[in-house]
Amino acid sequence: MIPRDVIRKIRHIEIRTRRAVNDVFAGQYHSVFKGQGMEFQEVREYVPGDDIRAIDWNVTARTGHPYVKEFVEERELTVMLLADVSASNRFGSAAQLKKDLVAEMTAVLAFSAVRNNDRAGLILFTDEVECHVPPRKGASHVLRVIREALYHRPRRAGTRLSPALDYLHHVCPRRAVAFLISDFLCAEDYERPLAVAARRHDLVAIVVGDRREQSWPRAGLVRWQDAETGRTVLADTSDSATRRALTARQAARRAERNALFRRHGIDAVEVATGAPYEKELIKFFRARERRLRV
Repeated sequence: MIPRDVIRKIRHIEIRTRRAVNDVFAGQYHSVFKGQGMEFQEVREYVPGDDIRAIDWNVTARTGHPYVKEFVEERELTVMLLADVSASNRFGSAAQLKKDLVAEMTAVLAFSAVRNNDRAGLILFTDEVECHVPPRKGASHVLRVIREALYHRPRRAGTRLSPALDYLHHVCPRRAVAFLISDFLCAEDYERPLAVAARRHDLVAIVVGDRREQSWPRAGLVRWQDAETGRTVLADTSDSATRRALTARQAARRAERNALFRRHGIDAVEVATGAPYEKELIKFFRARERRLRV
């Protein structure tokens, strides 16, 4: 039995994300994610200028007039949502935790997929795969995806991207659109599995963060605990040099991650708790659309 507060949260996310998809994202999603091939639609009479390689010789022989085959893009896609549910996502300095933003991003992308008649699936992971919802169509299926993203109770605390990416290849042998939704705060070297996934699939990274991960307030001595390892650190946040060093380390980590994405042609979108994500998604859709037109 799902608790009432979770049901209310599911309903809230459903209403909010449906509105965003209907008003903003649906058409742009359709234009930037293409089908994986062409499928036969019909035959029609040949007209001067048609490619002779498209002539249907069987129909031509039967009718005595040249006919050509017409094809349309195979529009249906498989969209896989890989959502990080590790302990580091239970943090949030605004009115929203990172794990709730992960669930909301999962919802808006799943609604965008089914709105365009694509199949949406879900992989929830920590340092191992914890839940897999096979890709299907339909609004009721999206609600299941949202419920799992919100209601799942992780068994483990750590973060590793490689098990989720390896599992993606296992359940999606054909090319899929894969959204990797994570804060990317993990100790492993994940470049190789990320590069392999980017070659096999259309991989998009959704980086979920919080403003307090980039800059710390002046709050005196603060004891911080790593939610995944339990390790504690005592830091003097009133010391300007300490704050600058922490900010510089975070900036370097972000720059290294973004350089990795660029090396392997991975599109990335950065979103933050308590901030509107619509603007960042629209910017991503428009940039990708311009690149496809070139």
